[in-house]
Amino acid sequence: MENYKLVLPENLNQFGYLFGGYLLKFVDEIAWIAATLDYPGYHFVTIAMDQVEFRKSVRGGTILKFVCQKTKTGNTSVRYLVEVYNANVQPADYETMFSTTVTMVRVDEYGKKKPLDT
Repeated sequence: MENYKLVLPENLNQFGYLFGGYLLKFVDEIAWIAATLDYPGYHFVTIAMDQVEFRKSVRGGTILKFVCQKTKTGNTSVRYLVEVYNANVQPADYETMFSTTVTMVRVDEYGKKKPLDT
């Protein structure tokens, strides 16, 4: 799945760069959307994000491209690799600005884990 996000002034620190927390929020939302599209009607929460390392700074006005793909399915959870690119450049010049693996777990109405197949 691909998605895009515009980095707006309210996402920036005092030096004009994207706050890391906003990028993590965007990545979390993208993974949640992917899980919800893959498993309609199921409820998911994030239980883990693997390594968080900000490789490149992001300026205001940047269009971020998110590429999300399922990498593993467990009994109650599903894992997605989310890669983030600067979409303001030609596709041939894309370089990974950030990537992480997000694990989502299916829960019931009480927040208890629930198998993916029921």
